[in-house]
Amino acid sequence: MSLETRTRSRYLADNPRFLAGVFMSPAVIYILALVGFPFVLAIIYSFTNVTTGSPDLNFVGWETFRIVLADTVFREALWNTFLFAVITNLLVVVLATGLAELLTKDFKGKWVVRFLILLPWVAPVSLATITWLWTLDSIFSPIDWVLREVGLITENMFWLGRPGTAMASVIAVQTWRIVPLAAVIVMAGLMAIPPEINDAVAVDGARTWRKMFQVTIPLLAPIIAVAVLFGVILTISDMSVVFILTRGGPTNSTQVLSTWAFFKGIEGGALSQGAAVALFLLPVLVAITAVVLRLARRREVM
Repeated sequence: MSLETRTRSRYLADNPRFLAGVFMSPAVIYILALVGFPFVLAIIYSFTNVTTGSPDLNFVGWETFRIVLADTVFREALWNTFLFAVITNLLVVVLATGLAELLTKDFKGKWVVRFLILLPWVAPVSLATITWLWTLDSIFSPIDWVLREVGLITENMFWLGRPGTAMASVIAVQTWRIVPLAAVIVMAGLMAIPPEINDAVAVDGARTWRKMFQVTIPLLAPIIAVAVLFGVILTISDMSVVFILTRGGPTNSTQVLSTWAFFKGIEGGALSQGAAVALFLLPVLVAITAVVLRLARRREVM
């Protein structure tokens, strides 16, 4: 190997930009293969009339989107997606902040509590949701049995059989699933707050609630925004909870965009319409992400 070649190799080995590109390239290739190719394929499909029975790509322009927008189920799924994401993540923020405060305290058995809180996140989502499906069973629900024993109800609630309780059940299970991740993120933010700030608050005699709302939450606002961002993405893009618990029922009252795209494109065979419905997830995610990041940036500037 010549001196010039060795010199060039040493220069590349010490070049941060070159090393960054080398180490990032596997992740970029993985993302392009896993997300980029299906996304481009969905765009192509949405402008055709392709189906599972007729795979020919006949260009029809915006006709597929007009059909999708005229569908009442799609409009209901769009509203349910918004409702599902907003209520779930409001609950996640409140519960995750409380759990993070609890987990930063010293008490006996803290590791057991941490294990139980993290368990929903590490458990496979399908297995955990099936457990909830049995728990919310219309006939043999243990929740109904407990409520009857304490005299709160006289007949079964049919949690997944009524529109209101079905949506509440789906929101509760999704919240239960996401809270551990959000709690870990918020807990990391709490542990990063300098001890001097807590000492100053204690000297000033601020009580727990005042400290929470006037000191802790303002400092944690950017961290909470990150937790909300992860929660929104997981809530909107994941169809597992809704699909396993209700399959969008009863009467499409829990139908969301991700499940409706599956039913139209895969089970219904209308690949073009399914792709068009799935593409509506992109502007929703982009809009919510932009709002969250803008609010977080504003809090950092303040």
